[in-house]
Amino acid sequence: MRVRIGPARRRKKARLFKEARGNFGGRSKLLRTVKETVVRSRAYSYRDRRTRKREFRKLWITRLSAACRQRGMHYSTFIHALSQSDILLNRKTLSELAISDPLIFDEIFAAVSQNAA
Repeated sequence: MRVRIGPARRRKKARLFKEARGNFGGRSKLLRTVKETVVRSRAYSYRDRRTRKREFRKLWITRLSAACRQRGMHYSTFIHALSQSDILLNRKTLSELAISDPLIFDEIFAAVSQNAA
């Protein structure tokens, strides 16, 4: 008996076309181009999930550095004194505090600057 692959192939193509929806021209209409587009987009999304983490960490460090310099301390000194004073706050939380609630950040900074001296 001959085995037909029709329904399975249709499902596979439909999945690809659904994933490529919203692309321009043949990138959402032609099977060969859609395959290339989907493979490339998956590679970009994998790569950029890691890049996003890197970029956010850079942003938090920049914000913290600016907040520390306003208060008269270098970023690296602040982070070192933070670890010495057993304050377990990460850079994301600290940068949010420096922006949204400077009074609490000032208290943390005061506690840390005692250890830095």
